[in-house]
Amino acid sequence: MADFAFVCKSYRRDAARVKRLLDSLVTHNPQRIPVVVVVPRDDLSLFREALAGRPHELVADEDVVAAHPQAAEKQLLERYRATPGYRSQQVVKAEAWRLLGCEAWLSMDSDTVFLRPAHRRDFLAPAGHPYTLLHQSKELLQLAVNRGQARVAEAFRAESEKLKSLFGRTGPDYDFGPQPLIWSAQVWRDLHERFLAPRGWTLWDAIDLAPTEIRWYGEALLAYRSIPIEPIEPLFRVYHHEWQWLVQRRLGETAATLPAQFIGAVYQSNWEYELDPPGTRSALSTLSRRLKRLRRRFQAGG
Repeated sequence: MADFAFVCKSYRRDAARVKRLLDSLVTHNPQRIPVVVVVPRDDLSLFREALAGRPHELVADEDVVAAHPQAAEKQLLERYRATPGYRSQQVVKAEAWRLLGCEAWLSMDSDTVFLRPAHRRDFLAPAGHPYTLLHQSKELLQLAVNRGQARVAEAFRAESEKLKSLFGRTGPDYDFGPQPLIWSAQVWRDLHERFLAPRGWTLWDAIDLAPTEIRWYGEALLAYRSIPIEPIEPLFRVYHHEWQWLVQRRLGETAATLPAQFIGAVYQSNWEYELDPPGTRSALSTLSRRLKRLRRRFQAGG
C-alpha cells in the first residue's frame, strides 16, 4: 500500500453511494491515489459486483480488526460482532492503517462525492505529514441557532467537554472534522501507546466511553503533538442536516458552485434516502420523510 490512500468505510445499504463516489473519482483522481473500500465480509460479493470496473481495493472489516496485535487476546473480533454498527465502523475507520500499512489516509463515508480533481497536496503538507482539520465550527453552530436548532450547538459543546476532560485540556471547543478526515497513523499509534494501553484499553473501550472517533484523534494530537499541526478548514462541504442543505441551496449553493472552495460534498445518508436500496424503508416511512422534506423546504423559504 502507498503512504497515502483514500479509504471508504461502507456496508451493503450504501453500495449505490459508494458506486457514485468511485464514479466521481474516475475524473477527479488524476494522481491515481489508491482507493480502498472497507465493508463487512458478508458484503464483499455484493460490492464486487456493484463496483466492478472501477479502480479500488476491497477489504473486509474483520481483516482490519484482526490486524490489531492484541486481537486474539482481547477477543476483538467477538467484540466487533457484538458492537452496534454505528460504533464499530468508527473503530474500523481508525484502525485501517494497521492492515493497509499507510502512514496517512483520507477517511471517507459512502455519501462523499468529489466535485473537482483532488491531489496529494490538498491533504499533505510539503514535509509529507497530513494537514489537520482544526476549527471551531462557528458558521454551522450559528446557522443552527438561527434556524431554531440550538440542540446542535449544545451537543457539540457537551461532546467537546467530555473529551477535553479525559485529556485534561482546557480552552476552546474545537471541531476536528467533519469527514472526510485526513488522518495520520502516528496519531493513532500515540493514542494507543500513551493513553489506551497504560489503562489496559483498546480503541473499542474508548469508543464505548465516548463514541466520537473524530474527537479522540483531535484531542490525542493536541495532547501528544504526534505530527506538526498545520490547521486547515474542511475540504468538503458537509450537509449534516437536510435543513442546512435547503438553506444553502436557497442562497444559491449548488454542485457547480462548490468547487470554488471545496473538493467535494457529503450528502448524509440519514436524510438523502433516494439512494437506499428498494425495500429498505417502509412506504409509510418514505411518505413521512417526503412530507418532512416539503415542510423543511417551506421553512427554508424555497
